[in-house]
Amino acid sequence: MVMTLAVPRETHPGERRVAATPQSIAELIKLGYTVNVEAGAGALASFSDEAYTLAGAQIVADAATLWATADVVTKVRPPSIDEARQLKPGATLISFVWPAQNATLLDVLATRSASVLAMDCVPRISRAQKLDALSSMANMAGYRAVIEAAQHFGRVFTGQITAAGKMPPAKVLVIGAGVAGLAAIGAARGLGAIVRAFDTRPDVAQQVESMGAEFLGIDIDEEGGGTGGYAKQMSAKFIEAEMALFEAQAREVDIIITTALIPGKTAPLLINAQTVACMRAGSVIVDMAAEQGGNCELTQPGEVVSVNGVTVIGYTDLPSRMANQSSQLYATNVRHLLTDITPGKNGELQLDMDDVVQRGTTVMQSGTLCWPSPVVAPSPAPTPMSPTAKGVASATPDAADAHAARRHGVWSLVALMATALLLLALGAVAPGAFVAHFTVFVLAVFVGYQVVWNVTPALHTPLMSVTNAISGIIVIGALLHPGGTGTIVSVLSGIALVVATINIAGGFLVTQRMLKMFQRT
Repeated sequence: MVMTLAVPRETHPGERRVAATPQSIAELIKLGYTVNVEAGAGALASFSDEAYTLAGAQIVADAATLWATADVVTKVRPPSIDEARQLKPGATLISFVWPAQNATLLDVLATRSASVLAMDCVPRISRAQKLDALSSMANMAGYRAVIEAAQHFGRVFTGQITAAGKMPPAKVLVIGAGVAGLAAIGAARGLGAIVRAFDTRPDVAQQVESMGAEFLGIDIDEEGGGTGGYAKQMSAKFIEAEMALFEAQAREVDIIITTALIPGKTAPLLINAQTVACMRAGSVIVDMAAEQGGNCELTQPGEVVSVNGVTVIGYTDLPSRMANQSSQLYATNVRHLLTDITPGKNGELQLDMDDVVQRGTTVMQSGTLCWPSPVVAPSPAPTPMSPTAKGVASATPDAADAHAARRHGVWSLVALMATALLLLALGAVAPGAFVAHFTVFVLAVFVGYQVVWNVTPALHTPLMSVTNAISGIIVIGALLHPGGTGTIVSVLSGIALVVATINIAGGFLVTQRMLKMFQRT
């Protein structure tokens, strides 16, 4: 049975995003769904009803009808209680849910026998990155935080020397180097600011420095990494040291952007009133954790306040202020989820509760609460076997790799000996010139195979340049041989010329595509 998928208009005050775009709807229709969109659902994100219609969706003017007839409803914000009561019995809801903060909403959804897939509960593992809406929205929020800071700062970010005098670059401190923090670092550096960053996890220092920012650390040996890619709550001694660091930095920097969050808890207080008082008039603080209580003591969620000349921005809708691109990213995350749970592409949703990603995302199934999902235990480490056990290889990865390398070396030696015998046999019957050329050919194949086999995948891109150079030599050789050397040699030379040319053209094409990934347009 083909299911009807509905995209209602967001009713949360100030929300501009929409859960599906015309592009994503075209993909959902390919999965077999019939898609209904509430009139005006994408207007604030610059997606017109006409664009949805052209993509194949039906426009529904009445919200109650949309909710009552939908088998699957996809939203950005959690539905209101009134919206949840309109949900069709047995239907599926896909949206941000925040189950820990919305117990009443879950109770209402349970009365509707609903299945609930929470985009905020997607497991943060490599396989689920394409569904990670939290990271998508954090990326947009980090960029927008810098734009908001620039608007209230009132000065240029990049340093300039003009006839009227010298203007120093702005100094920006980013607290928290997660997805949002790294996006903020990139945006601030792009505007020309001097950027410093702090994080309780020392392992992110390389990421920060690779983006051109200075990483600030504390000389206290304490691991700050928590679950799901978040930082954990630190000890009192560590917090005291970092607060001292922030106060010292507040005297120097012009802008502070805070991103620190701890799952399931109020945002940690990092910037107190005393630290704000150390900042120069005209400075700006952007508190990206305002919706969870804020990292700054003076933050007013949803508002911009000025304290002794320091502007404190507490917007809770930063991704919504980038409505068009945020909607595109979120819609893509939702579309990937629906692709995974519609295996037959027949418009019929099927949840696989044995799949770790789908199980982690599912908060409720047919009215039964199944949140929090069970913690997936890591695979047990293999038990080391006795190194003295006869005929049994060690179970450790290093030993396994060494065994594979030895086996590969034995087969290579066998192949080399067989090739040598073949060359000796040919030498007895074939012309000397042919044997000489064939020997070079065989050795080139053997050496080339050995070189490529032993190159680590991390060096495959530089290896492409080497293969292009070798292919260039092959082209030159192929061009020199055809003249008066016989039909067979001419044909082989022609084949070598075509293949080497394809290899060179392909290598340059791939290289150009990779370079474009790092170019700014």
